[in-house]
Amino acid sequence: MKRICCLVAVLWAGWLAGVQAAVPELKDIVSGKYSQKHPGRVSPLNDGVHYLQKSDDGKKIVKYAYSTGKAVETVFDSGTARECPFETFSGFIVSPDETKLLLYTDVEPIYRRSFKANYYTFEIKRNLVKPLSDKGKQQIATFSPNGRMVAFVRDNNIFLKKLDYDTESAVTTDGLQNRIINGATDWVYEEEFSETSTLSWSPDDKILAYMRFDETDVPEYSIQMFEGLYPRMSQYVLYPGEFTYKYPVAGQKNSTVGVYTYTVETRAVKKMDVPVDEDGYIPRICFTRNPEQLAVMTFNRQQNCFRIYAANPRSGISKLLLQEQNDAWIEADIKDYVTFYPDFFIVASEKDGYRHLYQHSLTGALIRRLTKGEWEVTGYLGYDSKGEFYFESDAEGPLYRAIYKVDTKGKITKLSSHKGTNNAQFNPSCTYFINSYSNAGTPVKYTVNDRQGKELRTLEDNSALASLLSTVSYARKEFFTFKNDVGIELNGYMMKPLGFDPAKKYPLVMVQYSGPGSQLVVDAWAFNWEQALAAEGFVVACVDGRGTGGRGESFMKSVYMKLGVSEAEDQIAAARYLSAQSYIDGKNIAIWGWSFGGYMTLMSMSMSSGVFKAGVAVAPVTDWRYYDTVYTERYMRTPAENMDGYLASSPLEKAGNLSGNLLIISGTADDNVHYLNTLQYSEALVQAGKQFDMQIYANRDHSIFGGNTRLHLYTKIVGFLKTRLAD
Repeated sequence: MKRICCLVAVLWAGWLAGVQAAVPELKDIVSGKYSQKHPGRVSPLNDGVHYLQKSDDGKKIVKYAYSTGKAVETVFDSGTARECPFETFSGFIVSPDETKLLLYTDVEPIYRRSFKANYYTFEIKRNLVKPLSDKGKQQIATFSPNGRMVAFVRDNNIFLKKLDYDTESAVTTDGLQNRIINGATDWVYEEEFSETSTLSWSPDDKILAYMRFDETDVPEYSIQMFEGLYPRMSQYVLYPGEFTYKYPVAGQKNSTVGVYTYTVETRAVKKMDVPVDEDGYIPRICFTRNPEQLAVMTFNRQQNCFRIYAANPRSGISKLLLQEQNDAWIEADIKDYVTFYPDFFIVASEKDGYRHLYQHSLTGALIRRLTKGEWEVTGYLGYDSKGEFYFESDAEGPLYRAIYKVDTKGKITKLSSHKGTNNAQFNPSCTYFINSYSNAGTPVKYTVNDRQGKELRTLEDNSALASLLSTVSYARKEFFTFKNDVGIELNGYMMKPLGFDPAKKYPLVMVQYSGPGSQLVVDAWAFNWEQALAAEGFVVACVDGRGTGGRGESFMKSVYMKLGVSEAEDQIAAARYLSAQSYIDGKNIAIWGWSFGGYMTLMSMSMSSGVFKAGVAVAPVTDWRYYDTVYTERYMRTPAENMDGYLASSPLEKAGNLSGNLLIISGTADDNVHYLNTLQYSEALVQAGKQFDMQIYANRDHSIFGGNTRLHLYTKIVGFLKTRLAD
């Protein structure tokens, strides 16, 4: 009997080992089988103790208590709401007075962030649904503070819906495709300033402010569209169609922008007299708490001078509140830190070499500096009645993010409990916040915390994902540091193959993005196609080189005017450092990346003299003269100002120096990094006598996604690397 039990134990252990030996398949990774679960968007309410949330089935909006998580009431139910024409909805917006909702359905994407939809108003007390407009889909519907009006955009014009009277009137009438945009933003503002709306209501409901874009003189770019299969566009079955839009490349003309106000009672339109350069930018406008003060934020074209003006919405006269200048550039998201309160406003600045928070009076005078240290504030989160300010930072090191508060005396208190990556969403009164936490070995956990940081309850712990992961074997991240060729310490992570044997030598795949301010080497959970590479026997490594974020201004801005050069040098140095490790096959190293990362693949393969045996460049920029004004000129200025820098930063100019086996991948309908980049670069390789592999995806944009596309793409890359890095 004892012998039989031992045999059973051995067989059982063998079965368990077989289960543990299973590895995630690429198709399951791409399909999202191992994706983290998110608890859904939360809309905090003004009482400071409740929030609203859409139900999982998209049919209801439920009111919950922060502290207990209990459902207090169902605010909206498509099955019981009066005159509701839809069963499910995509999203909702709460009116500032919380008496109404805007619900939207039938979402139609425009670009990366913008969309059209059918909006509906819902009066909570009357349980009544009404269409916002019956004249076509709308954009950026925006409640007035009292909830009695909604401004929205349709066909590049602004309209005003007075809900009390059920009337719709035009605020502007000159909107025209590829000519004039009112209220919404043009392509480059949406892509590079992350803005889709410029509508802003005065606190007293009397005035609507907006921006007008005149893109008449901006050069057009045309994208051919084909029949395709996902979706199939039958109108192009025999001849391709064309999508044309305004896209300003480096050095070319941008939209001319202006700020206007519309007085509801008189319908008077007034242009604000803001001293912005003719070729400058207005990345954001917003009313302060004072209805007579409209904040207008501007950049010069070089984006090294940021100003905040206070404009009188009736007279149009403006006054300078704050000016920030830099020898290199100012990050575009500085505008998102600007927050106005009744007696002061908050801004962020890198003027001491690290991003920190400053408090200013409404006249612009500095009241106090709120944070200080050789670390970065990575997000401003709120202010409470006790006079405490809440923020996110990397004070524990560039790999980490934690949540803090600081009082007016400068005392800083950490609120998040676990070291890794923390992000928080506070309610307006800062009585509660929802914290998301993960580290390299732990999927994200969402908790509700009080203002002292105490965890009250768990919204989502991704236990189902953790359970699923316990049934498979997968590679873990190991962090490391090394010094580049000029003695600067760089951060990296590595994932070793399953069944790693230190006595063996493995091929290496370096993954990177490398764009200014970006970070991939962080202590956060990620489970993506890199796991498939590790399962195939590759060591996977990632290094954040010069130019990336979390290390202060001098580290990030060292790449100014010569984008891509130092970054490529650091990837080459990383490859050489890794090749010196006993378990790395230094003759079989590949590098890959997407977008800026694809650009960096080309730069690295062209500057390394054979360090990389193979490389994969997905949707790469191949010459910065082909990319948009806002992004490119922020780091490079215009070609006329810095042609030497453009030439030094161009893979196109270095095509003859490309060393190694290259796979280049693009979508033909990429509105961001145009297919033109790949075509021009491939022609340069042809004329230089360089052989290469190419994969093109019809009608795919920058994400190269849809149907079976993403699985095909990663399968192609894995197959290419297995073939090219074979001994």
